[in-house]
Amino acid sequence: MPLIEQMARKHKRLVGSSWRMKETYIKVEGARKCLYRAVDKQGKTVDFLLTVKRDMAAAKRFLDKAIGANDNPDKVAMDKSGANKAAINAVRVGQDVPMVVRQVKYLNNIIEHDQG
Repeated sequence: MPLIEQMARKHKRLVGSSWRMKETYIKVEGARKCLYRAVDKQGKTVDFLLTVKRDMAAAKRFLDKAIGANDNPDKVAMDKSGANKAAINAVRVGQDVPMVVRQVKYLNNIIEHDQG
């Protein structure tokens, strides 16, 4: 587990069951990386994942990690990314737990303003 993740996990608190999911590109040591993040309704960080690629496999890895550490959310809001929707569908296969998924372009504004 990378050092930054170890440090963040020490301060992690319980999160709510309504998540906002977003991915964005950032530069890490001069290389472009994709940062997947989710926050709950109150703006608390649910989880994050730094990847080389931005695709369905990376989105599914992120969701598996976030759900594994926090349980299934009741609701997930995300942008119109087809890869994220496909990842959610793959995670939900075989689960009896209902999950409301909303894909709305501006629904994730809370995550845009969260910097921590």
